[in-house]
Amino acid sequence: MSTVASFPSGDPVSPTYRTPPHNFEAEQALLGALMLNNRAYEKVSEFLRPEHFAEPAHGRIYAACVKLIERGQIANPVTLKTYLDQDHALTEIGGAEYLAQLAGSVVSIINAGDYGRLIFDLHLRRELIAMGGDVVNIAYDSNVDLPADKQIEQAEAKLFDLATIGQTEGGFEDFGAVLIKAIDMADAAHKREGKLSGVPSGLIDLDGKLGGLHPSDLIILAGRPSMGKTALATNIAFNAAMAYAEEQDTLGNAKAIDGAKVAFFSLEMSSEQLATRILAERAEVASHKIRQGELSHEEFERLTMAAVDLNRLKLYIDDTPALSISAIRTRARRLKRKEGLGLIIIDYLQLLRGSSTSSENRVQEVSEVTRGLKALAKELDLPVIALSQLSRAVEQREDKRPQLSDLRESGSIEQDADVVMFVFREQYYLERSEPGRRPDETDEKFNERHSKWMQRCEEVHNTAEVIVAKQRHGPVGTVRLSFLGEYTKFGNLADSSHYEAPEF
Repeated sequence: MSTVASFPSGDPVSPTYRTPPHNFEAEQALLGALMLNNRAYEKVSEFLRPEHFAEPAHGRIYAACVKLIERGQIANPVTLKTYLDQDHALTEIGGAEYLAQLAGSVVSIINAGDYGRLIFDLHLRRELIAMGGDVVNIAYDSNVDLPADKQIEQAEAKLFDLATIGQTEGGFEDFGAVLIKAIDMADAAHKREGKLSGVPSGLIDLDGKLGGLHPSDLIILAGRPSMGKTALATNIAFNAAMAYAEEQDTLGNAKAIDGAKVAFFSLEMSSEQLATRILAERAEVASHKIRQGELSHEEFERLTMAAVDLNRLKLYIDDTPALSISAIRTRARRLKRKEGLGLIIIDYLQLLRGSSTSSENRVQEVSEVTRGLKALAKELDLPVIALSQLSRAVEQREDKRPQLSDLRESGSIEQDADVVMFVFREQYYLERSEPGRRPDETDEKFNERHSKWMQRCEEVHNTAEVIVAKQRHGPVGTVRLSFLGEYTKFGNLADSSHYEAPEF
């Protein structure tokens, strides 16, 4: 009497193994078309690689074809035989006869591009399956050094990388189509008050210099400590969010016609501190009074009214410390998909981590971060403002105005950025450099120098400079702004003419 083993499912033949998706016929058809007419390679060369074939022998045949074609030689069964004679995998499936069979069974090369895209699509599916298995296995492994949130971040980064290499579309655009986009951008600028083609910063002279903050641009805003980098960034974020207005397009979708919805990644300050700064600026109340609870009744009323007014702002703050570039990318993409997004601000660049866990040097890591931020700006088609620290070399010079060479890890930052701006407040340095009496100096000479110093202090009092040191799309130069340190508020100057610094 025979017995049948029992299974928990009750079905003795229930399969637990599934074959990964593949299509050997499509691979054979593509290789045959390639050997029949080498010009078929032009239809798949941008995206198809040997490792994308499910059958390894097919991948090696394709690699040999590519090598010959890129050398300017003919790839057919005769020329390929020499390269593949020693390939045991090819011998197992028929050797040279198999090559002739592939070439002889093709009727047309018209569908070569379709075959290539199908092969690539199936490769991506197999990669997704493998990645899913890795995610499951890592999640089962109780690794103390790799908590669940880090596993999610790694999985998202891998998925994004897979999506990036999975873009088979793209390439050249007809110049007429590009012209239409340029005219649409110019038309949008013409309709706006202020004639800007980008997101307005709310600072008239700065917008005049930059033409607004342009989509796909990486903008570096740098300065030494206490110059007001974060204050200027929060002012720009507030002004852009305050100016936000939208209209419905022909399909009924919301389209921004002014301002922007803003994502502010604050790696240094908490969200409450940023909110306090914006409240202080709007209500014109000293920020230290808010923190210390020293507000008068009238000031508290102004603060409350400002809070009600600011409640409608499309401004989103993420104060998670030590974010990686992949986490920034994932969160920004998610926010744009859910809420819409028109401007990203990051405070500040040196606190971001690269995605690599290896012990690379800091210059390489910053280079990866800046490349990632530029790629993010292009992918989401919006401006990205990244704040950056400057080296101490500024403090060693008599003229403290920053230069491009003062950027920390300046090579990659300067190279990847579309715009580099420096915040400079001469008042900060003047207040700390009151002239002292020199040995053997007469009272008259000392009084003259001290008088010049006091005059210069009055000229730059409550002012700041934004030095546009690099701009791909326009001129460089200096813009003067007002700065009220008590309220951390930058504004427009009635007279923006530039004063030359005298010698004391």
